[in-house]
Amino acid sequence: MTLQPLSWTEPSTWAVMALSVIFLCLGGLFIAFPTAGAAIFGIPAPSDVSAGYLRAIGFRDVALALYLGGLALFSTRRAVCLVLGASVFIPVCDVILVWSSGSAAAWQIALHVVSGAILVLIAAWVARTPVDARSLRPE
Repeated sequence: MTLQPLSWTEPSTWAVMALSVIFLCLGGLFIAFPTAGAAIFGIPAPSDVSAGYLRAIGFRDVALALYLGGLALFSTRRAVCLVLGASVFIPVCDVILVWSSGSAAAWQIALHVVSGAILVLIAAWVARTPVDARSLRPE
């Protein structure tokens, strides 16, 4: 994997940016509407105290969105892959959290599993160094 930046001509760049937008919207939902966030996340509806923790999940997701977007725009392919790969820890821990709460439905647990799988797949996609079309032309 080279230290080259992502290019806007690569679909993988658009996938990273789409993921960033999704996490930004999800984070905004948790911050503005913690009860709705809890329903999606797979934990019981919040009390006054737990609403603050749900908002913290929202701030975490907004931060992840900003990391991904910023790295995709201004950093290297390797940095984007590193953050995507390390971020798999988030849905793994989320699965453990909602599973141990005993209140999550199967679809809510599956949502976290799919989230982790998407992070892994996009990291693998971005890690592939794109073939430069100019290098394929005969000299």
